[in-house]
Amino acid sequence: MKRITKMLLVPLLCLLVLPTGIASADTGNQEVINELLGVPIVVYGETLSNEQKEEVKSAFGVEDASQVEEYTVTAKDLARYIGGNPNSRMFSSAKITMTEEGTGIVIKRVTPGNITQVTDEMYINAMITAGVENAEVEVASPVAVTGHSALAGIYKAYEASGVELDADRMDVASDELDLMTDLVSEQGIEEQKVTELLTQIKQQIAEQNPVTREEVEQIVQEQLSTLGIQLTEEEQQRLIDLFDRIRGLNINFDNVRTQLEDLSTALQDTLQNVVENEGFWNSVKEFFTNLMNAISSIFGGSENESTN
Repeated sequence: MKRITKMLLVPLLCLLVLPTGIASADTGNQEVINELLGVPIVVYGETLSNEQKEEVKSAFGVEDASQVEEYTVTAKDLARYIGGNPNSRMFSSAKITMTEEGTGIVIKRVTPGNITQVTDEMYINAMITAGVENAEVEVASPVAVTGHSALAGIYKAYEASGVELDADRMDVASDELDLMTDLVSEQGIEEQKVTELLTQIKQQIAEQNPVTREEVEQIVQEQLSTLGIQLTEEEQQRLIDLFDRIRGLNINFDNVRTQLEDLSTALQDTLQNVVENEGFWNSVKEFFTNLMNAISSIFGGSENESTN
């Protein structure tokens, strides 16, 4: 009897002492997959060489391809999503991680030196218009590009995840991005100022709910005046046309009011930092100007004394 008892106890003790594979799995350094929202989606520009693709993967922190869904955005996609040139070379790539409802949009250019025209805030504004919500988005390119085609990659990622974005809203968002970058490159307006302008107009549209083009024009003119931005008649009309189209889409900006307010606050903080930095560098410049003037007066005084 004792022998039988020992024979039963030995394997039982082994089960208690030895950890099972599932129980002992160490997830400390392992990326946990969100089964509700799915794995991140990475969309690579089709022009990338194998070496450049690996560079982009590294920038996105993709170490294990099985932990993400990978797609390629083509020039045909660019034409379909944002009306771009179907023969374009595509380098911009994006990584999209879906997030919980109400978290809004967070975007980061992980290679900011290579995304030369489109800022984080410009992407956010365009994505709000397109209907993109609740995502962490990273944008990268191994070479210097304007960054416009990344928007097509973001749209493709949403399509791949089963989220259907409105074609008209995507089209308007593309025009919005073009207008923002044009105002910077052609009119010489600061990037933050341009983004703040469009954000403030959207906020006013959300609050006032204009029903006519004239009301939209009034909002645009008020915000231009408030921010002290002067545009050509042509650019003013482009701005009014854009927001009249947005008004016609019946976008419920109440759904993204918090996102717009957060974006506006972030922009104001950025502008304040720029102003403070300008003040600092103006002080530095003034200090050295005064120093050089003092040195000049010393040597100038000595020369005058010796001459006289």
